Amino acid sequence: MSSQKVAVVTGGNKGIGYAIVKGLCEKFQGIVYLTSRDVDRGETAVSQLKEVGCNPVFHQLDIDDQSSIDKFKEHLVQSHGGLDLLVNNAAIAFKNDAPEPFSEQAEKTTAVNYFSTLRVCEALFPILRSNARVVNLSSSAGHLSRIPSADLRAKLNDPALTVAQLNKLMEQFVQDAKDNKNQEAGWGNSAYVVSKVGVSALTKIQQREFDNESPNRNICVNSVHPGYVDTDMTSHKGPWTIEQGARAPLFLALEAENLKGQYVWSDATVAQWDADHPPAPV
Repeated sequence: MSSQKVAVVTGGNKGIGYAIVKGLCEKFQGIVYLTSRDVDRGETAVSQLKEVGCNPVFHQLDIDDQSSIDKFKEHLVQSHGGLDLLVNNAAIAFKNDAPEPFSEQAEKTTAVNYFSTLRVCEALFPILRSNARVVNLSSSAGHLSRIPSADLRAKLNDPALTVAQLNKLMEQFVQDAKDNKNQEAGWGNSAYVVSKVGVSALTKIQQREFDNESPNRNICVNSVHPGYVDTDMTSHKGPWTIEQGARAPLFLALEAENLKGQYVWSDATVAQWDADHPPAPV
């Protein structure tokens, strides 16, 4: 069993995830796992990185498939005994002109971006080693102010909010969308916003749970807005390169000291998640 440190990046075959893997290969003192749902795309990405001197390891991981998550966890335990860095990057976003009804967009986006990310955390958190770091990729869309309803914002920002209660809020959004009541209920009209606000809120809960239940493990969990990046997800409208988008996540993964439960902006500064409006774009 390897005693090396281990880093895992979900959705690492392209975009910001790919750039994060590359940055970790250059600076992380240990093994870097590039994971992706599609084996061919993941192995192609690893080959491309090896051509520029990086040496990530590929493993299939579909965060929307519990059996895939379980197999990956078993591999990490048997091969390494645990892990030291988890970057939850995998996510989806429907295009503005997507033909799917909003109810379907809400269900699928919330399922992947929030609930599947949560499942990965629930599987891998028990095998995080002491002093491990978790980086949850959120978004400027994940700022609390993006939720129109003051009542919903208060519930999402409740310092006593539990994962179970947050799950119910996310489920309520999906139901409201199915009932065509999402705007009336105060969620707004973006499934991506709700899913990423959920990730930001989840981050704060996760850190609080680690602090309360396992303070000696010294686990750091933070969320980050990587910036508006030129990727498939933004339809290549973002002005930033994927390397620029990886900078703040890599800062949290490799450099940040004493940051726990924070929402970090694309310039690697801590942003007030519950402010009346998000910081200006960088």
